[in-house]
Amino acid sequence: MLGQIELAQSAPTINVVWKIARALEVPFSALLKARTAAGPVVLKAGASKVLTSQDGTFSSRALFPFDEPRRAEFYELHLKSGAVEEAEAHAPGTTENLVVTRGSLEIDAHGTTHKLTAGDAIVFEADVPHVYRNVGSDEVIMYLVMTYAEQLGA
Repeated sequence: MLGQIELAQSAPTINVVWKIARALEVPFSALLKARTAAGPVVLKAGASKVLTSQDGTFSSRALFPFDEPRRAEFYELHLKSGAVEEAEAHAPGTTENLVVTRGSLEIDAHGTTHKLTAGDAIVFEADVPHVYRNVGSDEVIMYLVMTYAEQLGA
């Protein structure tokens, strides 16, 4: 798969990028394009890089510029009705702070299932495998702030 990506014969899925970042012990954003100009940055929705799962039921859009390694990252996530997304453990000390803005979501983390609906939020240590499950009939839209224990590259 890496060879196909290197030759631009295949686009990586979210899971592949996460695995590469984990193996290299760098933040997810470190593997994406870097910004070179200083000052305010407008992130146009239509020009955003959206990564999707292999089956197309889960997507992630970064809501921050990829200009340098950072301690916190902000994402918009979509999970189709009935879909399940299994996330591998992140680096030790990584925290996820997630708010649901549409739909009904279950999150399995640390051996407990938490049900969230629009307006609900959860904060948890994401250094263990965790699962996002859309248990409703609508697509779930959620916003995620991922915070790493320490800024890498410092």
